[in-house]
Amino acid sequence: MSASYRQPGVVLSDRRFTVPLDHDAPTGETIELYAREVVASDRTDQDLPWLVYLQGGPGFGANRFIGRQAWLGRALEEYRVLLLDQRGTGSSTPANRQTLPLRGGPREQADYLALFRADSIVRDCEAIRPAVTGGAPWAVLGQSFGGFCATHYLSTAPEGLSTALITGGLPTLDGHADDVYRAAYPRIERKVAAHYARYPQDIERARRIAEYLLLNEPVLDGGYRLTVEAFQSLGILLGGGEGSHRLHYLLENAFVRTAQGTALSDAFQEEVRPLLSYAGHPLYALVHEACYGQGERPTAWSAERVRADFPQFDAAKSLAGDGPVLFTGESVHPWTFDCDPALRPLRETADLLAERTDWPVLYDPARLAANEVPVAAAVYHDDMYVDTDHALKTARTIRGLRTYVTNEFEHDGVRAGGPRVLDRLLSLARDEA
Repeated sequence: MSASYRQPGVVLSDRRFTVPLDHDAPTGETIELYAREVVASDRTDQDLPWLVYLQGGPGFGANRFIGRQAWLGRALEEYRVLLLDQRGTGSSTPANRQTLPLRGGPREQADYLALFRADSIVRDCEAIRPAVTGGAPWAVLGQSFGGFCATHYLSTAPEGLSTALITGGLPTLDGHADDVYRAAYPRIERKVAAHYARYPQDIERARRIAEYLLLNEPVLDGGYRLTVEAFQSLGILLGGGEGSHRLHYLLENAFVRTAQGTALSDAFQEEVRPLLSYAGHPLYALVHEACYGQGERPTAWSAERVRADFPQFDAAKSLAGDGPVLFTGESVHPWTFDCDPALRPLRETADLLAERTDWPVLYDPARLAANEVPVAAAVYHDDMYVDTDHALKTARTIRGLRTYVTNEFEHDGVRAGGPRVLDRLLSLARDEA
């Protein structure tokens, strides 16, 4: 029996499911999935269709909404919503530095984590759908990486879907991780240029911080080593609608005078630490590049290798001249595991995942070209995280997919403009149906 409780305008119920760890070995080891059912408080007795939400990431549990926040209020006008914590995240069986040693050594851990990609997540959805809907197909809303999962869903189990809605998450179907990052670095550079155009005072502030870090490399509370590369990775903020402003406010009070001289302020360090730490979402770092793995070619620390082709991101070279220090974002590197105490014990595991050469293919272009499920996708024209050209190429591959292309929102548009974005996608999907 699931526990039910109320928030303003909604009734929530905790749902737990047992699924195979490896769906190709259905009688083997199992893991637990957690999901939160949400229904409008004035519609609890109605027979409503279901919408399952797949969070972005990888590695993040579903949103913990209060009441009818963001897109949820619009969805509840016609759906019961299932907010699924994908395997390894949130309240589902966790995968982190504390639990992974139970699997054995790095090799066993890597084999375990190879089962935490979109293909396994979709099979989880299909395993629990009969218990939730009675066997009826449901709608899926996939944000970012959740959109990758939705695209895989359309490739492998479209019979389980009544509608697919994708926000900022149309993947490249056959591109290697190298292709993803070769497209990403110029895109990130444009975001940094736009930030510095808005806040030109931040050019000198970032140079000063980077110079200090090259000379000092402080250790934050909890053990995070703040290297200049880690500082640059704060550029991940620039992918959100308020990110440029948040970065500006972060930089403006970075230093304080002390009895020993100038130092990074406690306030700066305290604000930086949670932005950089993966303690709450380690799967993001562990399987981030693995999400692009298909076939025999390893990902091989793609973002780090490709970065070498863009020397303008080398902070030391920028400081040696008069160029701005460029921020980075939406990438994971070997040094990420050296800096972060939540990841440090998992460095060898991450190396093994980067070397892996037996990734299942995730997408089926032929099946997508014959798609019959109503599909609508929001493509954010200035998206820092997902390449627009890659997304639109995929959109043209999926039969019947209708796009809502906009530069009104950044990658977090489903949060910032949630009701409007979702309403537009539902309208487009119905027009196609």
